[in-house]
Amino acid sequence: MSEKRPLKAVVVSDAHLGTISSKANQLYAYLKTIQPETLVLNGDIIDFWRFSKRYFPASHLRVIRYLFKMAETGTKIIFIPGNHDEVGRRFTGVDFGHLRIDNKVVLTLDGKSTWIFHGDVFDVVMHHSKWLAKMGAAGYGILAGINRMVNSVLRFFGRNPISLAAKIKDKVKGGKKEPVTKFEAMVARLGIRKGYHYAICGHIHRPAKKRIKSPSGAITYLNSGDWVDHMTSLEYENEDWHLKHWDAKVETSVEDSVEEQILSETIEDVFNRAFKEILKS
Repeated sequence: MSEKRPLKAVVVSDAHLGTISSKANQLYAYLKTIQPETLVLNGDIIDFWRFSKRYFPASHLRVIRYLFKMAETGTKIIFIPGNHDEVGRRFTGVDFGHLRIDNKVVLTLDGKSTWIFHGDVFDVVMHHSKWLAKMGAAGYGILAGINRMVNSVLRFFGRNPISLAAKIKDKVKGGKKEPVTKFEAMVARLGIRKGYHYAICGHIHRPAKKRIKSPSGAITYLNSGDWVDHMTSLEYENEDWHLKHWDAKVETSVEDSVEEQILSETIEDVFNRAFKEILKS
């Protein structure tokens, strides 16, 4: 196994574990390559809106187990619940030492402040028509299934896969052609007002790094993207944040003994055992 890359901080969001669209294998492969001092899980890690015990594959459990292992071995993990795992907001302020739950966090790295939060606070649909947002999430799941079938046909004919969901999101929440979307402008405006150097969100599944200026100042806006369509994270290295795109073709090997242990566990088993280990460390 190749040596892990030491990093000051990493932000991962929108893994949507527990859904067929989640790229759990690729996320696990990525996590195995890094050794961050701080890992921020910026919302929608487990999709409780579409959660079902009948569908939570071993590959998804493996990611959760590995995240706890990272905490056990010294990585400080900060979990910021999103709208799809908002059940975690009941535990805001809980601190297990290497695992903390907060609604937002400000990291100071090399004398520069980074404001990190999920981003659903700026989602009008989320706050005023939650039932509509949940209906949209259910539709997204159906679309993901259709997308898989379409991409299977495209691969058979030697064509590149496409993301129908990403195309629809671009139509609904502002296209990629916009220099700065309304969502990004709102985040930047508030971040500038608070005096931060960086503002990081997830939620909209659109990885980005932009320098946004206004009459009152400037800020670097970043979005960590997702592990559904884009397979991206944010890494702090060489005194700056960088967008990391994971290569979808990279595979990961899993030890048989580890896989057998995962297959015999439930998600409750994983959480209970992991919390006991963290409390002992």
